[in-house]
Amino acid sequence: MNAAEQAKNIEVASKIATVVNLFKSEFPDAKADLKPWSNDPDTRELVDPDSIDIGFHFPGWSPRFQCRSILVQIRFYDDPLDGYRRAIGVEAVGFNHTGEQWRLSTVENWRILGKSQPAMEVTEQLKRFCSQVFELFNCEAQAG
Repeated sequence: MNAAEQAKNIEVASKIATVVNLFKSEFPDAKADLKPWSNDPDTRELVDPDSIDIGFHFPGWSPRFQCRSILVQIRFYDDPLDGYRRAIGVEAVGFNHTGEQWRLSTVENWRILGKSQPAMEVTEQLKRFCSQVFELFNCEAQAG
């Protein structure tokens, strides 16, 4: 679901802002898009209500990134045992004008799969970003 729609309280809004800052600390040229999904019936049907989705757009295509935009989806699970909402997965998907180029999933052994691969340095930056996202959203659950 669009990050802008998930920012229902100050705590979530603050964490979304932190995610944007974490990404921009790795990739300073990126511009954040808190509403990457269109608001039409077909798109709404595909949107996961248990995710926070943020688009990041670069000034142009780069051989280092092998994309122009990256969609980040943070997926959650509400744990009924302790009442905490946990981040259970992060997906980063690189797109250019022809569509999806690559995908990094923390559920899929943290490997990048796809038509093309970003540079190893970019891959390591993305993995570091994903780790920081888990730490941000799951630190309360671990402390409890």
